[in-house]
Amino acid sequence: MVQMEMPIRVLHVVSAMNRGGAETLIMNIYRNIDRSKIQFDFISHNSNNPNDFDDEIKSLGGRVFRVQSLGELGPVKYIRELRKIMEQNGPFQAVHAHTDFQSGFVAIAAKMAGIHRRICHSHNNDWTMGNNIKARTLLWILKRTISVFGTNYCACSIAAAHFLFNKSKTDNGRVSILRNGIAVNEYEHLLEEDCQIRIRKELDIPQDAKILGHIGRFYEQKNHRFLLQVIKKATEKDAGIIAILVGDGPLRQEIEREADELGIRNHIRFTGVRKDIPQLMRTLDVFVFPSLFEGFGIVMVEAQAAGVPCVASDSVPIETDMGLGLVKFVRLQAGAEIWAQEVITSLPTKNNNLKEVSQKITDRGFNIKQSVADWVSLYGING
Repeated sequence: MVQMEMPIRVLHVVSAMNRGGAETLIMNIYRNIDRSKIQFDFISHNSNNPNDFDDEIKSLGGRVFRVQSLGELGPVKYIRELRKIMEQNGPFQAVHAHTDFQSGFVAIAAKMAGIHRRICHSHNNDWTMGNNIKARTLLWILKRTISVFGTNYCACSIAAAHFLFNKSKTDNGRVSILRNGIAVNEYEHLLEEDCQIRIRKELDIPQDAKILGHIGRFYEQKNHRFLLQVIKKATEKDAGIIAILVGDGPLRQEIEREADELGIRNHIRFTGVRKDIPQLMRTLDVFVFPSLFEGFGIVMVEAQAAGVPCVASDSVPIETDMGLGLVKFVRLQAGAEIWAQEVITSLPTKNNNLKEVSQKITDRGFNIKQSVADWVSLYGING
């Protein structure tokens, strides 16, 4: 009897496998790899609640392990818990940490568990701990830990690479820039009319309304408070504008209260987490992305894949512009009034030639099929 060769396994360490940008990217890769040769497992810090992608991961042959976060356990116990999972459930070809500046602790645990390929992945170009001496010292220590215990380094953009690994390591080729590819085939055949009818009916949006959209977790980074100010100014210019805000997070209730206080609650649809992102994107007339910082911003590529114009902060990496004439980068310091005017100006610029759009995104290297080869190579596997 011929014995079947088992797939090698890669362990991904994430905050939680919910529908955020990095997590969606990992799942896009997972769906498109040859799972007879390589399998993904996950360590999630979301220890009390199920993750959005848990069931799909299990259906694809992966496993989900849970530990409490570094902040909850402290460094020593956190490393011990990670090492236990790695030793008891391996062997693993590689450990791939998606926890940004905390990735060094994952790399320590992986080294103690005898795993030779320890990948630290930067998904952001800034952090929220401040810029005082204490914060800068802490960040230096965390970066140093990554440098000492990691073996491979990658980032979603040049800015994200410079932030976590430093410029010299990036410029001398030690950091791999992994493009955040998307499944362009999910967008190129979308019929705008079908998406519009269904989603407008579901969300009680008039057929003649112009739709402004945003997709992102309700965290400080995504700058929802400023977004509310933009919506208020935009609706003052055009009372027919409706905003769809997709996502969830710790600030959601607070943002909903602020929308009430600003008197614009009837202009906003808070949808929570959604699975039908391509269809939602196709429904929008303009996508607004005023983030304080972003490692990349995969939703920008998704919006352009649906032919939707984007107004984004200049903190969003320029690599998100697919060269379709659909992106305007605006300084946050310009204020809500200028942003609202840019939104109004962008409304009629939607591109409905999705075949052309899809080809342009593929030419730029952001088709998920192209991304898979880069990821597999990172794990030391050919093909």
